[in-house]
Amino acid sequence: MERAITGEILIGALAEAAGVGVETIRFYEREGLLPEPLRSSSGYRLYDADAVRRVRFIRRAKALGFTLSETRELLELRVTDPLSCEDIAARARRKIAVIEDRIGELKRISGVLHELVQACADRDVTGECPILDALDDEYEPRA
Repeated sequence: MERAITGEILIGALAEAAGVGVETIRFYEREGLLPEPLRSSSGYRLYDADAVRRVRFIRRAKALGFTLSETRELLELRVTDPLSCEDIAARARRKIAVIEDRIGELKRISGVLHELVQACADRDVTGECPILDALDDEYEPRA
């Protein structure tokens, strides 16, 4: 269960509340996904509840396959643009298409590797290994 944050918190507490590491928070700041935080008189970064919400949003978008650039756009749309939910759904459909293309490519790669492993089953000598030959571009799999 995610903990609710009230008031200002330090980077470690933000990282813990959002379920990421401290270096991830710093990275998101450098990438412009998190605004520059306020600083305490001693120079510590001070974050508010919105920072926790943003980092959780970023983490969830990443888990769904969105790039940092796409996530930045989604964050901006959440705050500034008056797009409809359908506009956001169109972006999600485009992401689905990219993911399905990638799945197809991974299945093709898996098929080729299965074929190479099967071809390798009858060979003992490394110099005749179809997998190594394929990596040397000497073996042409059927897939």
